[in-house]
Amino acid sequence: MTREEFIKVLDDKGYSYEIEGNKVIVTHKGNVDLRDLTSLPPGVVFKNEEGVNLNSLGLLSPDVDFKNGGSVWLNSLTSLPPGVKFMNGGDVYLRPLVGGDFNRWSGNIRDIDSNRLLNKMISLGLFDKKR
Repeated sequence: MTREEFIKVLDDKGYSYEIEGNKVIVTHKGNVDLRDLTSLPPGVVFKNEEGVNLNSLGLLSPDVDFKNGGSVWLNSLTSLPPGVKFMNGGDVYLRPLVGGDFNRWSGNIRDIDSNRLLNKMISLGLFDKKR
């Protein structure tokens, strides 16, 4: 998907966003439901107040950031490239990769924030099937 196509989807759905350099920052006040999208362009930052549903997404660009206030649903992804960052306020659902919600994954380490562990695993390329 191109950046222009993504911006059109945001406009059509009435989701607010800002453009800063090469980044499209989604700033919508509520949930962002993009469950029908199968790809995103590079340089997307989700900074909306609630959840992000991307359940049909088959590919994720390495420079997508999740800084939204709620959960993130990515239940069709089979890999996560290094560079993706999760700084969201809720759970991260990665059913094909860890069997469900990463925050409840049995491999989590007590007293270590699950998103911090997830980001470290992503940075090491542990979810990148291309390696």
